[in-house]
Amino acid sequence: MVDQVELLELKKGDPVDHFLLIRKFEARSTKAGKDYLSLELGDKSVSLSANVWSDTAGFQSIFKKGKTGDIVKVSGVIDEFNNQPQIKVSSIRFAEPSDNVTPQDFIAKSLRDPDEMVDELMERIDKISNENIKALLKNIFTGEKLDKFKTAPAGKAWHHAYIHGLIEHTLEMIKICDLMSDFHYEINRDLLIAGAMLHDFGKTEELKYDTAFEYSDKGKLIGHIVICANMIEEETKKIPGFPEDVKNMLIHLVLSHQGKLEHASPVVPKTVEAIALYHADELSAKVNAYKNAIITEMKSEGNWTKFITLAQTDLYKHEIPEEVEEEINKSLFE
Repeated sequence: MVDQVELLELKKGDPVDHFLLIRKFEARSTKAGKDYLSLELGDKSVSLSANVWSDTAGFQSIFKKGKTGDIVKVSGVIDEFNNQPQIKVSSIRFAEPSDNVTPQDFIAKSLRDPDEMVDELMERIDKISNENIKALLKNIFTGEKLDKFKTAPAGKAWHHAYIHGLIEHTLEMIKICDLMSDFHYEINRDLLIAGAMLHDFGKTEELKYDTAFEYSDKGKLIGHIVICANMIEEETKKIPGFPEDVKNMLIHLVLSHQGKLEHASPVVPKTVEAIALYHADELSAKVNAYKNAIITEMKSEGNWTKFITLAQTDLYKHEIPEEVEEEINKSLFE
């Protein structure tokens, strides 16, 4: 990876001379019929919008052959539109082999060691007392399926949206669910923990994450909830005598974990384990998303972030201890 200042560090008027990853690509035309490209370009720190016009050097080659996941060399300047930073592009070209850059140079990774997280997951599976549930989990979390689970992000852009984010998010939820089970002895701990482990497993097939994070065709057509529910149905058939009621409860946990029909859950939570899982998911996801949204804009002017559509609010940029900010920056940028 070439040495270059992170986009997050740049302010209005600063020059851009960067290799960046195309995260969104759309060819458009103005009302006057002038062609231009609407792009989202990013490094590990942040993504910024950029319009590339037909009179910009390199426009034709990018227009004809560009796609999401390509690496481009961009020259220009940081500008603003509607009080949001964007890149004003003066020239753009595809990266060449001699540039010695790869898509992985632009994809953020979890701060946590992935192998340590796998060990933690395996240790927790060994603590499951229900032998049928334990057998199911051991059959799922193995081989290529485990490798994908270890690598995948938990989301495309909102929360834990970095390599190894899915297993990190899952381990957070396991701890929250264990704590809830300590508070409420009526909860079936094995069932709830299994639900935490499986709830987002379908994202290993819903998302593509070898370059820019995108939805796969299967992800768009079916979605991670149904992908996982189908997997549980198939995997339980391989375990002789797997109880039908346990299978149905596990599938219910997956189907209802987003809490509301309008949030794409096919059913709402109808068991105490399901409502606990839904709120554990909300807690892990939203704290991570809000934290990263604040850190991303910490160096921009003002006390508040921009309005965040998914949060339906702007966020207060309270001071973060320097040593904590350094650790968060590592998780985002290293």
